[in-house]
Amino acid sequence: MFRRTFWFTAGAAAGVWATTKVHRKLKQLTPESLAAQAANKAIDAGHKVREFAVDVRAGMVRREAELGEALGLEAPLDPALPAPRRLAAIENHHPRHYDSHNRNEDH
Repeated sequence: MFRRTFWFTAGAAAGVWATTKVHRKLKQLTPESLAAQAANKAIDAGHKVREFAVDVRAGMVRREAELGEALGLEAPLDPALPAPRRLAAIENHHPRHYDSHNRNEDH
């Protein structure tokens, strides 16, 4: 009699455990749950891409400073020399202003 009770209880416990496990898995596979999982993964990927971009930008700034120092571009300018010229179009990011004397671009 004791053996039957033991195996009956063990079987019932295994059945409850398996049913609970199946229900949890089914809840994970609902469209809402899948959409939430995809959104979370997309957010994580976005954070990783942003961190990568910040790291790349920091490396670029560091390398640019190293190159500027190696080429002497960071040295103070000699007052006897004319100031370096820059194109206004590059500074303002307006490609139309490369040749300001071309009247056809104004129309």
